[in-house]
Amino acid sequence: MRQVFFFAVLAFLLCSCVGNQKQEANAEHFFDLESLLAIADQGVKDTVVVVGYVTHTCKHSGKKCFIVGESEEASLRVEAKGEIETFSPELVGSKIAITGVLKEQHLSEESIDVMENNVKLMEQQGTSPEVCAAELSNISDMRQWMKDRDKDYYVIYYMDGLKYEVLD
Repeated sequence: MRQVFFFAVLAFLLCSCVGNQKQEANAEHFFDLESLLAIADQGVKDTVVVVGYVTHTCKHSGKKCFIVGESEEASLRVEAKGEIETFSPELVGSKIAITGVLKEQHLSEESIDVMENNVKLMEQQGTSPEVCAAELSNISDMRQWMKDRDKDYYVIYYMDGLKYEVLD
């Protein structure tokens, strides 16, 4: 369910998504995705190496890819920067190590309200009740996260990818 949430939020935030460039990754400090996300708030703006499986590359520009960890419950958006020109669609399913700078994006309460209203509108227009229920549940989880941390925003972590290496 969290994976659906992350893809929905990322789809909401993205929309501008062109080759394949295999790069060498610095092998010193590898994080699996779950470990990195567990300490992400302490590592924002740090250069790290994260290992994950590519689940999607943007078909239009190739400037973004999404990776998941072993559990497939967490997802991370990676933007093509540095030595990475694009992410090839052939990467989908591959295990990669990406060196990049960890970043964060804040979703305001107002943005979350808009998302919720959009889901309710989709529901009225006949979108699958299961999809809408999952999205509304994710929005509820976001609101609970904000309440638990006394924040007026929700944090989404992503990475500016500098280079990558295919591991399998």
